[in-house]
Formats: sequence, structure tokens, C-alpha cells
Amino acid sequence: MPIDTLHAWHAIVAARDAAGLDGLLADDVVFHSPVVHTPQRGKPLTNMYLGAAMRVFTAEAFRYVREVARGNDAVLEFEAQIDGILVNGVDMIKWDAEGRIVDFKVMIRPLKAIEVVHRKMAEMLAAGRRA
Repeated sequence: MPIDTLHAWHAIVAARDAAGLDGLLADDVVFHSPVVHTPQRGKPLTNMYLGAAMRVFTAEAFRYVREVARGNDAVLEFEAQIDGILVNGVDMIKWDAEGRIVDFKVMIRPLKAIEVVHRKMAEMLAAGRRA
């Protein structure tokens, strides 16, 4: 039976359960960062980026405000506060017939939001590499 992708994604985000990503991501998933030029390919890299994002976007300051889904695609609009900056963006998610995410693209606006997300994600990823 296929995974209910959106239900599983919302549960992982609500619980800040990065470990739950492993069962939801396809092995060959592609992640498109709003600040990294090239797509990041594979489950380990996507896990790393999404796990760091869950720590940067704290539960108290992050919420989805709109969801548009059709077939195996969804666009989830979000809002968050980071260091007093309002971050507005979308998660564009595509999944396969089993419900595993095969493509995940994040787009963010305005420019100040991109700058703060870039800085915080770089700090989080660097800390993860040292750990």
C-alpha cells in the first residue's frame, strides 16, 4: 500500500522528526535548495538539508498557510520568522507511485529571507559536519 505522502510529511514536520524522513524519501530523491546552484541528489544529502531546515525553522515560528495538491505533486506555502525576518516560501514536492518523495524544491522570498536562511543553514550544516 502506498504511503500517504502529504500526511506523513506533515506529521514529520509537526514532530520535527528528521529520522522519519528515511522512510519517506526515495533513494534517488533530488533536492533543490533556494541557495545552492546545483540539485543535491540522493537520500543522504536530502536528509541532511531537510534535517537542518527542521532545526533552522523552529516549530513555533513555522507554519504552512496553503496547500495545493494534484496527483503526485503538491505545493505547500509556508511562513516563518527567523531573527525577526518574515520568511515566505513554498515546498514543491513530487512523489512516486509508492508515495516516496522523488523531488523536493524549496523557493523563498524576499531577499532578506533568503539571506537569513542561507546564513542559518550554513551554520547548521557546518555544525553537523563537525559533530
